[in-house]
Amino acid sequence: MGEGKKIPVGAIISADLTVPNADEVRDFYKQVIGWESEDMPMEDADGTYADYVMKDADGQWMGGVCHARGANLGLPPQWMVYINVADIEASVQRCLDLGGCVVKESRGDDGKLHYAVIQDPAGAHLALTHAG
Repeated sequence: MGEGKKIPVGAIISADLTVPNADEVRDFYKQVIGWESEDMPMEDADGTYADYVMKDADGQWMGGVCHARGANLGLPPQWMVYINVADIEASVQRCLDLGGCVVKESRGDDGKLHYAVIQDPAGAHLALTHAG
C-alpha cells in the first residue's frame, strides 16, 4: 500500500516466513518466484544479522523471510499472514474469549504490543498487528 494511505482494518499487511535456514530459503524463493531481496538489519543477544524483505520486480514489498531468532524466535515455520486490527489488545482478548490462544507476543521497549501470533480453535495461526 502506498505511503500516506490508510490501511483498513482487516487488510493483510504482510506475509512472513520464519525459519532456521533463512539464507537458503530466501534464495529458494528468489529462484522459484523471481523475487529480489533486501537486507533488513536485525539484532539479538548474539549480535547483528539480517532478515530479508522480499520484493517483486518493481521493488514492492511482497513479504519477508526471517531467521528464527531474536523477536522471531518461537514462531512456527510457516508463512505467517499479518492482519491489521483496530486494537491488538482487544483482539487478543477476544481470541482468548472465543477459545483461541496466543502463541507469541512482541512488545516494544515502551511495552506496547506490536504484534501477536494467535492460534484459532481449529489450530490455524495468524498474526495480528496495527498499522494505523
